[in-house]
Amino acid sequence: MEAPNRPRVIVVGAGFGGLNAAKALRHAPVDVLLIDAHNYHTFQPLLYQVATAALDAGDIAHQVRNVFRHQRNVRFRMGRVTDVDYDAKEVVLEDGERLPYDYLVLANGAVYNDFGTAGVREHAFVLKDLDKAVKLRGHILSRFEAAAVDPTLVDKGALTFVIVGAGPTGVEMAGALVELFQRVLPPEYPELDLRVARVVLVEMGPEVLPPFGQGSRRYAERVLRQRGVDVRLRSAVVSVTADGITLKSGEFIPCQTVIWAAGVRGHPLGEELGVELERGFRVPVEPDLSLPGRPEVFVVGDLAAAKDAEGTLLPQVAQVAIQGGKHAARSIVKRLQGRQAEPFVYRDLGNMAIIGRSAGIAELSRRLLGIRMRGFLGWLGWLFLHLIYLPGFRNRLSAFVSWAYNFFTYDRHARLILAMGPGRGFPLPEEDRPAPAEGE
Repeated sequence: MEAPNRPRVIVVGAGFGGLNAAKALRHAPVDVLLIDAHNYHTFQPLLYQVATAALDAGDIAHQVRNVFRHQRNVRFRMGRVTDVDYDAKEVVLEDGERLPYDYLVLANGAVYNDFGTAGVREHAFVLKDLDKAVKLRGHILSRFEAAAVDPTLVDKGALTFVIVGAGPTGVEMAGALVELFQRVLPPEYPELDLRVARVVLVEMGPEVLPPFGQGSRRYAERVLRQRGVDVRLRSAVVSVTADGITLKSGEFIPCQTVIWAAGVRGHPLGEELGVELERGFRVPVEPDLSLPGRPEVFVVGDLAAAKDAEGTLLPQVAQVAIQGGKHAARSIVKRLQGRQAEPFVYRDLGNMAIIGRSAGIAELSRRLLGIRMRGFLGWLGWLFLHLIYLPGFRNRLSAFVSWAYNFFTYDRHARLILAMGPGRGFPLPEEDRPAPAEGE
């Protein structure tokens, strides 16, 4: 039970930002209520591994209540926040219930942005939550089952898989798919020549992995092409249908699987906060991450338009959310003590990505000596870092065992076709669906 007369902090979202904000309030004289639409935290950087059968869904998700089982001042509420009443200091849930707060931390994250591209919502898959990753895995495997029964489907794009966006998610997804098609599936589909399975990576910009250094970008592109990925740079998608995609050049690529990884935008809750949003539908914040004019409300992670000293928007990555959540918690404690909160300073640790087995990239920041690793060492660094940040010992152990098994056997055990519900489109709940991004 909550202690009487203690300030209540409501944290909305159990992603990296929300989870770390609640953890950082462990010793604070407050009661914390963490609200999320799901009862688990998802380690989003590994969603693509669930979609490509490298890991089980349970390997990258951890029950929120279990995370805080020893933190006495935290309670969890499963629900969806749809509005904030600043005057009453209440959050409004989907069912109309109103919950009071003294301090509020909004850590809702982001949803994928279709940039107004025709057909994306109806016909593309996205990787932003566990359910969608499991559905995508089932869809990918079902394409092979269908082609095994009717090989003529290959000419209709059944075994052509298009990934739009060559950032870390797109590159890692492309590398994982070609490895699945070349190393894992061939012995189990003797009736199919899996050399016809294609992975097409479409990027509007001139290079893959824009956040990385030039040497790393060139390395990633070279490895992708060597492993059989059809990399299409300077190619924009103008429409997506159930039968394929059309590029700006006019070329039509027949395919039955489009994975949209072209960018994200702030969660739609940001549009209900009564502020003018910045680029990418992100919520403007003060230097201490509080909402302008509302010092008791903090916005962290992908939803926040936090900036560095030069005024550049911080990237929408896990480390920004983790550090931002901790900073918001420290700021709340200082406010309770009558002290002024300090500006948020993001400490960049670097970038990491893998293109597949034994091919990784690790670029550490200057504060970590600026070390650059590629190939096997970069791959090991990526594995080690992700094992550290996975929540829960069981998750870390299970992921480690699965990765070791995959590495030595060239097999992936998580190949069950599940959750094949009707429709395969841009699967967002109605309230999470972004409006077309005009002018972006």
